[in-house]
Amino acid sequence: MSSLVLGIKMIDQFINFVIRPPRAEYDPDQYLWEKEFSLGGTKCKRQDLELTNSRGHTLRCSHYVPSSSREDTPLPCVIYCHGNSGCRADANEAVMVLLPSNITVFTLDFSGSGLSEGDYVSLGWHEKDDLKTVVSYLRNSNQVSRIGLWGRSMGAVTSLLYGAEDPSIAGMVLDSAFSNLFDLMMELVDVYKIRLPKFTVKVAVQYMRRIIQKKAKFNIMDLNCVKVSPKTFIPALFGHASGDKFIQPHHSDLILKCYAGDKNIIKFDGDHNSSRPQSYYDSVLVFFYNVLRPPPISSSYSSKLESYYSLGDVNSATGLDESFLYEIISGLRSACIDVASSSSAPPAPLTTKPTNELLSEAMPMIDTDTVLVEDNDHNVDDPENFEVTGACVKTIINGEVVVALNYVSIHQF
Repeated sequence: MSSLVLGIKMIDQFINFVIRPPRAEYDPDQYLWEKEFSLGGTKCKRQDLELTNSRGHTLRCSHYVPSSSREDTPLPCVIYCHGNSGCRADANEAVMVLLPSNITVFTLDFSGSGLSEGDYVSLGWHEKDDLKTVVSYLRNSNQVSRIGLWGRSMGAVTSLLYGAEDPSIAGMVLDSAFSNLFDLMMELVDVYKIRLPKFTVKVAVQYMRRIIQKKAKFNIMDLNCVKVSPKTFIPALFGHASGDKFIQPHHSDLILKCYAGDKNIIKFDGDHNSSRPQSYYDSVLVFFYNVLRPPPISSSYSSKLESYYSLGDVNSATGLDESFLYEIISGLRSACIDVASSSSAPPAPLTTKPTNELLSEAMPMIDTDTVLVEDNDHNVDDPENFEVTGACVKTIINGEVVVALNYVSIHQF
């Protein structure tokens, strides 16, 4: 009997792991970019708004735009889609990558996540309808030209599912998507060492299917990116960490193999939640510039961008001078930092302390390594079921590299 009780408890934990993971709770004024800030010499602003999805849930959203943007000059926009334990604060790095290039960034807390309404997440199924609500809003605003999607984990699946229904999307960046949920759940049984016979696991998954259908109103068997990929023609850049043990790299490989549109994939060191390397963000920037074609910007920063973007179509076999490439990228990165404004220091999600406290404690460093940060805000019953990682976020203040923020993250779909 005790084994049966333990098995039921484990199944219930797994169900919550899928549809009710730890929920990000945060203060937007502390963990998002400020209402007014500067990037790359450009003054920018954060516009907060609320939208209502098709199920009547209020979605908390933010749109990052240049302060000088004119109503008669629509700009391209990338919608950032977070993972299952994430929130719109996860888009902070996307803002820093894209906004200096006249590409605005829209981000939201999906229903059931962050500060939005809703009790459960659905790993992409209902989130794609939230995304439809956002796209409709942007289209009707007449402030946006082309639209791109950038999703990570659950957000990548959301983008794929929506992209299959809306060919007008200009391009998608898909970071660590799972190929189909059923196979992923079977794999996670092994990852988390749930010691049950395989036939028992399959019975348990069918039980979970019914419970999830009842609670969260979706069928886990319908979440299949391999099924929609052959009919999706939107240009796509896939990304996956080679050390991802949670959603293993072969998931992206399976999707890529049957994806119908123009496609490329970047593999990089790290795991599911690790910070992405700068080279990956460089590729994302080039990709979105090529598919979104933002209006040109003035100043020396613009000339660096044009040289940089032109590398997007360069074949590695052409013998490109590596020193020239390094010079362009280094100049571009330095141009992105506006040291005249302390608000240009990027915030990070789920910090253990308010941003102002962390900044006051920051100490100059030459380099930073990944660190483990204790997190007392999440209720994790079984430490084997979650891997908590932390990282230092570097920024430049008055020419010195400092540790600006420490943040933690929990394995996210």
